[in-house]
Amino acid sequence: VQLQASGGGLVQAGGSLRLSCVASGRTFSRNAMAWFRQAPGKEREFVAAISRSGGITYYADSVKGRFTISRDNAKNSVYLQMNSLKPEDTAVYYCAADEGPITTMVRGYGYWGQGTLVTVSS
Repeated sequence: VQLQASGGGLVQAGGSLRLSCVASGRTFSRNAMAWFRQAPGKEREFVAAISRSGGITYYADSVKGRFTISRDNAKNSVYLQMNSLKPEDTAVYYCAADEGPITTMVRGYGYWGQGTLVTVSS
């Protein structure tokens, strides 16, 4: 599975962005999908995950109520709608996939996209 993330950019605090991740191949619907992020000097951290069917979602406490993960298996795509953005949301955002069960762990995902930079100004 190859993943291509897009949608990052510069936004003011309180604004919104929608990230997209398109997967190649015909096995997208077999994969749990997730978004992680990595700020400068920090470890990669979990943001949100969604099960193969979309029926189960997990969120980091720091984004709960502000971010929404969704997927469209017909378009081989997963999305992250980010509202009420804060400066501390600034990071490179990565989409990830794996045929294993949905998880919040970095090591639970074998496929990664190249990342898209989100910068939130105060």
